Amino acid sequence: MRYLPNGTWMQKADKRTIEEIGIPSVVLMEHAACKMVEVLQEEKFDYSNTLIVCGSGNNGGDGFAIARLLYGQGKQATVLFAGNENSMSEECRIQANVVKNLGIPVVTELPEEEYTVVLDAIFGVGLNREVDGHYHELIEQLNEMPGRKVSVDIPSGISSADGSVLGIAFRAELTVSFQCEKLGTVLFPGKEYAGKVVYVDIGIDTSFMEHVQEVCYTLERKDIPHLLPKRKANSHKGSYGKVLMITGSEGMAGAAYLSAKAAYISGAGLIQIYTPESNRGILQQLLPEAVVSTYTEYKEQELEQLLVWADVVCIGCGLGKGRVSANLLKTVVQKCKVPCVIDADGINLLSCHRKLLREADMPVVLTPHMKEMAGLLGCSVSELADKRFVKLLQFTGQYPAVCVLKDARTIVSERAKKNFVNTAGNHAMAKAGSGDVLSGVITGLLAGGLPTYESAVLGVFLHACSGEEAKKRLGSYSVLAEDLITGVGLCMKEAEEKLG
Repeated sequence: MRYLPNGTWMQKADKRTIEEIGIPSVVLMEHAACKMVEVLQEEKFDYSNTLIVCGSGNNGGDGFAIARLLYGQGKQATVLFAGNENSMSEECRIQANVVKNLGIPVVTELPEEEYTVVLDAIFGVGLNREVDGHYHELIEQLNEMPGRKVSVDIPSGISSADGSVLGIAFRAELTVSFQCEKLGTVLFPGKEYAGKVVYVDIGIDTSFMEHVQEVCYTLERKDIPHLLPKRKANSHKGSYGKVLMITGSEGMAGAAYLSAKAAYISGAGLIQIYTPESNRGILQQLLPEAVVSTYTEYKEQELEQLLVWADVVCIGCGLGKGRVSANLLKTVVQKCKVPCVIDADGINLLSCHRKLLREADMPVVLTPHMKEMAGLLGCSVSELADKRFVKLLQFTGQYPAVCVLKDARTIVSERAKKNFVNTAGNHAMAKAGSGDVLSGVITGLLAGGLPTYESAVLGVFLHACSGEEAKKRLGSYSVLAEDLITGVGLCMKEAEEKLG
């Protein structure tokens, strides 16, 4: 697990390290500069002639220190000071004076020379206003220059809080982020401006972030073995959950198949699919491991008996939004007592009956994409995109549910828990059925005994890692939803083998 702080929390970590631990700010700056040069070497950049563009704050101080180190290696380093000398931070002034004393060129106008590397050290993580005036013009000119582009900590002009572009932003192909990758370089469009992000340890203490709900986090592949539900030698299919999948509608047997198979691949012991009669033959042929129960009309008593049988319920994948589907959803939300995953059409139906969710007497995982979430919230997709963390906080404060907000950067949120931000996966996963697979994976983990929040987080991450596995085998264009199921199995096998 690693933290994804915004600028506010990163500045608090800096202050804590300096004031409570006693590491001077200028020492941290030296560590940052050394790591920056190391990464340039590791990434095999030709930095024989580098332009370092420095602002007045500590990000600019990092830039001055980097210039000194490059000069010490015999490289050509030129500093373009873009800030205001009267507003320089103390540390920036110290580093600037050393650079001047060494005779390293410092200019205030953009040279016409070409450089092998253009290094951005203008603004740091504290930027929270629009970039305008001469800074706007300068960044525009820097983006048009030849040479490889590198940013110190975060591209100048990117909000560290939400990845938005504050008027204009430096376009880097490499960003070296100090101590933690910042949330703004994970979220889009900040991710596109940051390029490849390498995060390096410079000695800042972030241990306190474990207890700060506002600080987001993400997972890495090495975390999976420790998060999987345990399987015992002395067990049987009932040990790993009886799952009821209320999925599919006429012409939508595929959604029922994909979600059920994904739940099986993720460890569920026994699955019963409750679906329209027209899907029986298809599902029995595609997934003989599943029990298939069918309906031609809504039968409340029959459904209630199935809910009593189940240890976990999943409803919504390909369900449709007709009268029968609406009655199925209402009964599940009102009568179910076990963990329940609600996806797709289940969410669309729920958006018309939000009061039901508030009164639900079961642990719930909702898996909406942006449009479905906007329907639940009663807002536009653009408003949700601009204020997703605020909207999620409001939603989970009102409703007792884990919310998996699916997007290029999926977020898992629950009241009083940290937000998980998924950084794995790729564009090859943008195919029909991908969401059905995710719902199935989360359902299978719930059946294995994980709580709702933990199942949602691990399910999202496994699903994303499966996309990486599938892309390796098939490329960006040819991945299908069923390939993601195969990938989940491979990721879980790899994790199990690492546990020994």
